Amino acid sequence: MRIKMIFIVAMATVVLQACKKESKAGTLNTDSITTVNTTIINPTDPAIAVTQGFFLDNWQAKAISISSYVDAPKPTGTAAASVTVDLSQVVTKISPYMFGNNINPYMGQVVTEPVLMNNLTNLALRIIRAPGGSLSDVYFWDTDSKVPADVPATLLDPQGNTPTNPQTYWFGKSNASFTLNLINYYQLLQTTNSTGIITVNYGYARYGTSEHPDQVAAHLAANWVRYDKGRTRYWEIGNENYGNWEAGYRIDVSKNKDGQPPILTGALYGTHFKVFADSMRKAALEVGATIKIGAVMTINGDTGGGVAIANWNTDVVANAGNSPDFYIVHNYYTPYNQNSTPATILSSPATETKSMMTFVQTTAGTMQKPVALTEWNIQAIGGNQNVSNIAGLHAVMTLGEAIQDKLGEASRWDLANGWGNGDDQGLFNIGDEPNAAQWNPRPAFYYLYYFQKFLGDRMVPSTVSGSADIVSYASSFSSKQAATALVNKSNTDHVVSISFKNFAPGSRYYYYTLNGGNEATFSRKVYVNGTGPSGISGGPDTYTAIKPNSSATAGGITVNVPAYGAVFLIADSK
Repeated sequence: MRIKMIFIVAMATVVLQACKKESKAGTLNTDSITTVNTTIINPTDPAIAVTQGFFLDNWQAKAISISSYVDAPKPTGTAAASVTVDLSQVVTKISPYMFGNNINPYMGQVVTEPVLMNNLTNLALRIIRAPGGSLSDVYFWDTDSKVPADVPATLLDPQGNTPTNPQTYWFGKSNASFTLNLINYYQLLQTTNSTGIITVNYGYARYGTSEHPDQVAAHLAANWVRYDKGRTRYWEIGNENYGNWEAGYRIDVSKNKDGQPPILTGALYGTHFKVFADSMRKAALEVGATIKIGAVMTINGDTGGGVAIANWNTDVVANAGNSPDFYIVHNYYTPYNQNSTPATILSSPATETKSMMTFVQTTAGTMQKPVALTEWNIQAIGGNQNVSNIAGLHAVMTLGEAIQDKLGEASRWDLANGWGNGDDQGLFNIGDEPNAAQWNPRPAFYYLYYFQKFLGDRMVPSTVSGSADIVSYASSFSSKQAATALVNKSNTDHVVSISFKNFAPGSRYYYYTLNGGNEATFSRKVYVNGTGPSGISGGPDTYTAIKPNSSATAGGITVNVPAYGAVFLIADSK
């Protein structure tokens, strides 16, 4: 006992002397010293959640090495918030399909656009959904300009009226400059090293005028699987078919020949789903492909005054049974068409994601499946919200929450859309933003680029104390570094201290700081480590060459997280 006590006193003296030496250089971070001198608990990966399932089949270990950086001074002043990251636990392995996006035919033949293709390759999306949202239910992949004979020239509107203008249909084999040829979609995937997720035309099973429109539509989908020849693993049957904005929600029963009701039900969709899935799986077997097929689900029980179908999820599950491989959800987070504030936008990812997952799992009952968030964004209007720095922060938080709540896949809506006086949900300027270059990336692009760059392969738990303004999403790399993404939801800068438990920090930490300009609350600009755009919107053209800032871990890890900004940080390990 006496020998052990002498040893402990000797060790305490060594540590105390080290502390005295450290205090000469700066403020002592005792948490860092404690972390280094305690036993490190190595984590064990948890079981894969049912809501992730096969989306983690292609998970890969991630390594990073940083050799070039800019030496940066640490912030002065007292930390407003403290973040503790615990590497003894793993929340989940991170699905490789969380940074996806959506492409639309009306973007044009995009493989001919080098600026866009270069940015998409840099972004490393990994998964790109096509051929679009609601457009999918009026899309015929196998023709260039003519619809089949059993497709009506006009479709009923949600109220049952016949519009004066013919229905617009889209075609997969058109070479027109205003649309995207299917061949070029596959070329896009190959060039950007991405995989596809394809939405087949379910609406045709409703508005088709053949004797068995469900079988005809299913055959069209199956032929696409044959044509695809295994290039695409993930398939969706329809898009938001529970909503009155979707083709096939209401049909003209005088033209229908198989006794379908005027308004779609979840039970009918579930029944039709099995017809589609059987045909598509048979086709996949013929070409030696393995495919996964998703069913459309809603994220809440709100029927929106009758514009969405009640009891959709439970009726789909009751009739589709075990046929779906996964469930599809869409979430636009903020109140529809409201001039939302930053507080409303930035409070939505945590509450909405958790609520969505709870609702889907509850209504699925015993038929639990992987969940794919194949469309997400905000739907605020009137203040440049969608094209702003705030939208970038929202993007980080949405994906952070989606990973934390164990979704299998996520694809933002969308790559390019239309300016709409600043209400544009596109990640790139399609060419109609005033005084901005075509394909100029929006602020959200830069937030997604740096978040993914400094995100490990496993999410680990982190806690924040001292301020409700700071949000942390922590991760670890298989190459042994620890990381965290810090978001500041307020309009005031905050100094934040970070400590890592069960981790032996190396000599340096590295970080990127992103924030908007000071010209507006919803700034259309983003600055990366102080470097901003050359034009009136977006971010730095040299984003791939910007070096991270870096400081020594000795004395503690601290950063300044600017107002409505984010810091993406990695700490070296010993």
